[in-house]
Amino acid sequence: MPIHLSRRSLIRGITAATTVTALAGGLAACGGDSDAATRTTDSAGTVTVGRLSNGAAKETTLKVAEVKSISAELPDAVRKSGKLVIGSGTLPSGSPPLGFVGSDQKTLTGSEVDLARLVASVLGLQPEVKRFTWENLFVGIDSGKVNVGFSNITDTEERKQKYEFASYRKDDLAFETLKTSKWTFDGDYEALAGKTVSVGAGTNQERILLEWQAKLKKEGKKLTIKYFQDSPSIYLALASGKIDAYLGPSPNSSYHVTQTAGTPNATRIAGQYSGAGETLQGLIAATAKKDSGLAKPLADAINHLIDNGQYAKWLSAWNLTNDAVSKSEVNPPGLPLDNS
Repeated sequence: MPIHLSRRSLIRGITAATTVTALAGGLAACGGDSDAATRTTDSAGTVTVGRLSNGAAKETTLKVAEVKSISAELPDAVRKSGKLVIGSGTLPSGSPPLGFVGSDQKTLTGSEVDLARLVASVLGLQPEVKRFTWENLFVGIDSGKVNVGFSNITDTEERKQKYEFASYRKDDLAFETLKTSKWTFDGDYEALAGKTVSVGAGTNQERILLEWQAKLKKEGKKLTIKYFQDSPSIYLALASGKIDAYLGPSPNSSYHVTQTAGTPNATRIAGQYSGAGETLQGLIAATAKKDSGLAKPLADAINHLIDNGQYAKWLSAWNLTNDAVSKSEVNPPGLPLDNS
């Protein structure tokens, strides 16, 4: 059965910036991790992205070969193993378009794992994907069970105490409301006064929302935060009026908006906010154990994909072009410790 951690322990721990959006056929598990099925039908030097995506992406085959000058930067143990063990924090129900079980009901697909496979190809390594619950993804990195997490992880200064990063995508959060709602968010937390908002426990967006809640409380105003175990429960609460909005990663919400268009419970994006706070553009990053020696080869591999066009094609396949960055950086500035 799932292990339920206290919200306090989740906040105190090293946490992450994602939440789950359910997809029919999602893989449930009672443990904390699961080996993910992978497709190995790509011919040498090619990676197919968007495969088995149930229409969430356009299937695209990209040519990607090993770059020996980059693979030579890998730590000896990783290079000699011949594989890159990739962690995905998408148990139990998946997080489309970022990571979810595909149309064959067994293979993990999604934009994050696809980029990880592209990076592994540049590094001359065989990708091996393991799925975890969100909190156990970081346990997996800490223990060495996985080399790197590709799972919509926000670069934060707190996490740099334990991890090193190679950035690859903008981190924007979105408030999702019913399409019939007139409420909007323009970046000013004062707009949240009197509202009830759902957010994923232990996520970066929860940290930001709690900060806003504390500011409003000092002003004598109330922001109610509600937690649900999975995204079907979140969207049921939204449809029934139990919550006014849901705050989550922008790609997840954008995907859900497209899926609900034309239905009685259609939703819309009511506003966005940087995952690194008001004054800094948030970044999503490949995440490895601090001092592992992986951040630089990972960043160099991502920059090779950027320079040679495969990165843009990957984003386009998953309808994430607006999240593009011009380059991958090693340990760029992240969400400040004081949330400012």
